[in-house]
Amino acid sequence: MNNFWIILHHTYVNKLKSKSFITTTLLSIVIVIAMTNINKIIEVFDGDSGYKVAVLDETGQLYEPFKKQLSVINKEIKLFKSNKSVEKVEEAVENGDYDGVILLHLNKEQLPEAIFKAKSFSDTSLFTDIQTGLQQLKTMLAASKINLTPEQLQKLYEPVSIEKVALEKNAKTEEELNQARGLVYILLFVIYFSVIMYASMIAMEVATEKSSRVMEILISSVSPIKQMFAKIIGIGLLSLTQLTAFLLIGYFSLKQNMKSLNDGFFEVFGFGNIPVETIFYAILFLILGYFLYATLAAFLGSLVSRIEDVQQMITPMTFLVIAGFMIAMFGLAKPDATFITVTSYIPFFTPMIMFLRVGMLEVPLWEIILGIGILLVTIIALAIFGAKVYRGGVLMYGKSNSFKDIKKALQLTKNE
Repeated sequence: MNNFWIILHHTYVNKLKSKSFITTTLLSIVIVIAMTNINKIIEVFDGDSGYKVAVLDETGQLYEPFKKQLSVINKEIKLFKSNKSVEKVEEAVENGDYDGVILLHLNKEQLPEAIFKAKSFSDTSLFTDIQTGLQQLKTMLAASKINLTPEQLQKLYEPVSIEKVALEKNAKTEEELNQARGLVYILLFVIYFSVIMYASMIAMEVATEKSSRVMEILISSVSPIKQMFAKIIGIGLLSLTQLTAFLLIGYFSLKQNMKSLNDGFFEVFGFGNIPVETIFYAILFLILGYFLYATLAAFLGSLVSRIEDVQQMITPMTFLVIAGFMIAMFGLAKPDATFITVTSYIPFFTPMIMFLRVGMLEVPLWEIILGIGILLVTIIALAIFGAKVYRGGVLMYGKSNSFKDIKKALQLTKNE
């Protein structure tokens, strides 16, 4: 057992001290800090983030009411009345003095119409807000023509009241679902990237040792099975170290910027009250997903002798992770779909899809236990099978013939 801890410690410490790991961690931390400070970064680059729009009012009476309507919709749009010619104002737009120009006039029915000119229409939000403001102005003027009072007009456009009532017991409210959706969305990315990155790292580690002939020295003193699980647990601890650093830095960075983020993404997907059980299940399914794919990656890595062949060998495994992630993305909009329920019991998809269901729905405890049970049985079965493949695979050298080598590896294990 001593040898097991030596390899585990060696795998963990060596990777922790490696330049690639330190560089990747630092770059990832920079990305995390940048994402949690995105509002400040945008402000630095954009300076004054508002819009400047010139207005040519041919009627002499539409500018003020239009300005009033638009200020209610978007206060960042600043209107400037101009008495210059159309050509002069268009030239100012092309020079970047204005973001656009609006030509206001009345149609035959004496209702407002407009022509909006800009350098390009890549920013659709500005045009949408201007169109909405003009539509409201037109509605107001049309209502005045048929002698509707402001109170009558307000009643006419008052939204219909619809109360949502969920018949399912303990069903989450719409606000709770939005919060859960945002949290699950982020944690799904964490699970997805962690499984792909760290499982691939194991396959690469095994292939590297084989290509450098270190494996021949190791197998003479330590059994291949101990090697496999020592590497899996060692890199598992490494992943927890890295993820803990990301989450702690991300959390404190978010806390510093929570006020500026409250009006955007975090207003919709509020993270003020994160259920403890959701975090628990996220960690649980992250660990189980890691062990499932890490075991698979370890014995696949043992089949190749060259580092160049690793990616080709683990590509099917990567496709499984991607498929699970894509299904989970579909499930965010419809977590109670039968397809989502069924795929949550397929072990290679369970870490992401069962977590999706647990995070967004009131899933019965027996279903969660069943999903975890199937996943554990699969991990154990894969570990037993993988250990046999690994034991023979580390003794194989030469060009890999992909999955046909599994049979050769099992044959070598029997002959030992």
